[in-house]
Amino acid sequence: MSFWAASRMSIVRWLDKRQPSESLVLSAVALLVGLLTGVGIWLFEQLIELAQFISFEVIGESLADFGPWTIGLLPVLGGLIVGLLVHYFVGPERHHGVAGIMEAVALAGGRLRYKRVPIKAVASALSIGSGASVGPEDPSVQIGANLGSMFGQWLHLSDERVKSLVAAGAAGGIAAAFNAPIAGVFFAIEIVLGEISARVFGAVLLSAVVSAVFSQAVSGPQPAFAVPPYTFNSFGELPLYVGLGVLAGPLAALYVRALYLAHDFFHHLKTPSWLKPALAGVLVGGVGVFMPQIFGVGYEVVEAVLNGANYTVGLLAALVLAKLVLTAVSIGGGFQGGVFAPSLFLGAMLGGAYGMIMANLFPSMHIIPATFAMVGMAAVLVGAVHAPLTAIILLFEMTNDYRIILPLMLSVAVSFLLAQWLQRDSVYTLSLARKGLRIEHGHDVDVLEAITVGEVMATDVATLSESDTLAAASEKLMRLRHHGLPVLDQNGKLVGILTVQDIERAQANNRHVSLDKLTVGETCTRSLLVAYPDESLGVALRRMGVRDIGRLPVVSRDDSQQLLGVLRRVDVVRAYDAARTRRAALRHRAQQVRLGLYSDLDVEEVLVEPGSVCDGRSVQAIPWPHDCVVASVRRGQEMLLPHGDTILKAGDALVIVYENGAIDMVRELCRQPEETAVSSDT
Repeated sequence: MSFWAASRMSIVRWLDKRQPSESLVLSAVALLVGLLTGVGIWLFEQLIELAQFISFEVIGESLADFGPWTIGLLPVLGGLIVGLLVHYFVGPERHHGVAGIMEAVALAGGRLRYKRVPIKAVASALSIGSGASVGPEDPSVQIGANLGSMFGQWLHLSDERVKSLVAAGAAGGIAAAFNAPIAGVFFAIEIVLGEISARVFGAVLLSAVVSAVFSQAVSGPQPAFAVPPYTFNSFGELPLYVGLGVLAGPLAALYVRALYLAHDFFHHLKTPSWLKPALAGVLVGGVGVFMPQIFGVGYEVVEAVLNGANYTVGLLAALVLAKLVLTAVSIGGGFQGGVFAPSLFLGAMLGGAYGMIMANLFPSMHIIPATFAMVGMAAVLVGAVHAPLTAIILLFEMTNDYRIILPLMLSVAVSFLLAQWLQRDSVYTLSLARKGLRIEHGHDVDVLEAITVGEVMATDVATLSESDTLAAASEKLMRLRHHGLPVLDQNGKLVGILTVQDIERAQANNRHVSLDKLTVGETCTRSLLVAYPDESLGVALRRMGVRDIGRLPVVSRDDSQQLLGVLRRVDVVRAYDAARTRRAALRHRAQQVRLGLYSDLDVEEVLVEPGSVCDGRSVQAIPWPHDCVVASVRRGQEMLLPHGDTILKAGDALVIVYENGAIDMVRELCRQPEETAVSSDT
């Protein structure tokens, strides 16, 4: 037994014997996690500086004799090394960065694969040091969260205690990375946990404070950015900060979508995974030759803008576009790093350019563009991560200037609302949502929130025309046995809904008028509640309850008069079946996550396609590769533990535990043969 294992067992036996209170144990471990997180972040920062020195000072200067273009080779070389490290020592991961921590907290009791963190930290340092457009904050959070998970697992603590320590470590990571302990606490509450209790809050607070104290002891108490004092001239400036929020929200939503577009592009690229970061490095290096400001984290450029550097509006706008694209390419291509710092860069460049334009338009207001750059950082950040308190407190702590708080809160609020409207999921939760997992309040996974209106709405909808008589409409409602139908105008646009109650009301108000003389357009309800196909069923059902109505027209977000379908109460029954199936899938997902964490092997879900080798055959009759095991089978709403005589069927979802690349052979066994696919398509 190793020294560390023996020490761990001794501590566990001591705890079992003494049985100290849970709050005391949690507080003591949180202090240790905070201290070690601070140490880990400091070492990580030293690694980044070393990687930058080797890349740009040693290798870069030696290549400079061949021409200035050679600087573009540095991200390519760094990408090749990072790709090999990740391929051979880390392997594929279900989610990038913080999203993986959120999933583990929701489904696996906070248990993380902490043994991989040292290699991932080295790969992140190499990514940043070689010029990839990624940030150090997500790796910092991973260092702290994995330390918390490690101690929780070592001491055999309950799931709730392990999750508390994961949140404490995440708070310590942000606190040390930005010298911002309060922001670290809010980050853990808003993003990692989603809710807070008194016991958890104490552990999170202790870890953040200790981590920040260590960081200040070794690096100094100065804020993350040195900025001049902010001057708030008049309340007339506040509308300008609203305008900044209006720009920041869509930029943040575009940033989130760009990240996942790039991820999908590289995921489907028929190239070895270890080579993809080098390919991404080609684009990063090519742009960096002409625009070196995009290399790495870019904090020097941010600080220059905050201190009024003589940049033009055109250059700042170009930096926004370049950073947005190259961050997406870097993350999607496989460079290790975070999306937090690039969003701050985007906000600073956007705010700086916007401030310059406003200063030229309103010279009498004596606008300082740097103040808009500061506020822009938080405005874009909140649109990306959907954590308003974290964004506000982070910028406040980074600048140590309370006078910025009013315009800051205003701009952040506008950006947050717009970003949520344009892009429902944050940069972290979108990764989970794309795999059918929606996390509510940190640990409750709301199944109805994962079902969209578009999945259950009726699309074959009978309608009425404005010019139809009430007699004809009444006859149609009786024949179809409906209580209401949508009403369209002569151009096919939705203008209202006619219900049985509307007809009865018209009869009561027009006792001496025949229904043949009244039209649907005169009688229908025009003040409509509607649903959208991409919103969750839970949201739509709550909206139906506002007026106690039995149906909602489903319309396009781009055109509120374009009728796409109808959501009825009867559709809720279908949604219930979908929810049961989704809940079974969620249990399967939780088992999948836990299995991978406990076994320290790779776990992946593979679907059995019709006509594949696996379809219709028993488990023992299938030529599985040696380095894999079929752990479980999900069939509709059932979860099966497979035996040798279990017959697999098309549509079964298999959880495969594997190593050494065996998953590729499993996919081939479960994939529909090409000739069958072609013939079925034709």
